[in-house]
Amino acid sequence: MTIARPRPESLLPLTHAVCHILLSLADADRHGYGIAKEVAVRTNGGVRLGPGTLYGTLSRMVEAGLVEEVDGRSRDSRRRMYRETRFGRDVVRAEARRLAGLVGIARAKALLGPERS
Repeated sequence: MTIARPRPESLLPLTHAVCHILLSLADADRHGYGIAKEVAVRTNGGVRLGPGTLYGTLSRMVEAGLVEEVDGRSRDSRRRMYRETRFGRDVVRAEARRLAGLVGIARAKALLGPERS
């Protein structure tokens, strides 16, 4: 039986934790510590996901169908591995489009400099 999913846009805006978790899983399956480490590195330490926030958010994301647990992927059997679902990918793409639109408005109003290539 297929679970009917809402439109990705209906989940926007994403919380910072959900957005960062989905972005961290966009290119690789990761366990919780790997997610937290990747987010901290990518944000130069600006975002740190504590264990309570991270695992509580992951649990809700599994229930919402944004991520799924992956069996047998970690060398350490105590660690749960997570993968972004197709729905999760659609949601984070919708969020990226939403944020890009806001950046475009900010540039048009001279609040940000022009995009550099």
